[in-house]
Amino acid sequence: MEYLFETHMHTSQGSACGRDSGADMARAYHKSGYAGMVVTDHFFNGNTAVSGELPWRERIERFTEGFLDAKSEGGKLGLTVLFGWEFNTGGAEFLTFGLEPDFLYANPDIDRLGVQEYIELVQRSGGFLSQAHPFRERDYLYGLHLYPEADAVEVINSAHEDPQFDRRAYAYAVDRNKIMTSGSDMHGRNWVNGTGMVFREKIKNNRDFIAALKKGSAKLILRGSEYNPG
Repeated sequence: MEYLFETHMHTSQGSACGRDSGADMARAYHKSGYAGMVVTDHFFNGNTAVSGELPWRERIERFTEGFLDAKSEGGKLGLTVLFGWEFNTGGAEFLTFGLEPDFLYANPDIDRLGVQEYIELVQRSGGFLSQAHPFRERDYLYGLHLYPEADAVEVINSAHEDPQFDRRAYAYAVDRNKIMTSGSDMHGRNWVNGTGMVFREKIKNNRDFIAALKKGSAKLILRGSEYNPG
């Protein structure tokens, strides 16, 4: 058996740029043949939908609404839904996998940490980091900042208009012998396009997901086809 998994997507509840609720996104991914997905809404130092005026606990409650809605709907459909987030340092972004909301509740103001402090805390806590779209050129990112300390590199992001961004990321990951991840970076249910990773084993939880990533044997899928960087 093979299982298609989304590693990078957003909901309207957690991300200001998201178009649809977690439940709507779960239905769209299930309809498109996915076995599971990780909800990676923009954290408070990125394009978040959560007010910074709220107390920390309430901010986390609001932030996790998209994930919880997706998980509830996914449970009805047989779709695995995992929790993650996208952490923005200004010059780079990190998909943060393998940790539960309890981690965020226990670490107030984590969004204010410097990048090295953040990487070390996540890894020390059992999390897993993939540097998202490391060669992306956008106004909201200043300069090119590469962090080989991260566990992996996102080498496919199907939201890119320029395929060179992915090719450069792939070459960088090969050169550094890094684990690779692939995701769509979808922000709406009508844009789900078959991008992600295909695992040989069924993913049931964060532990399974991280173990499968570390194996490095998953297929990298871009818009429904296995990725060929040439």
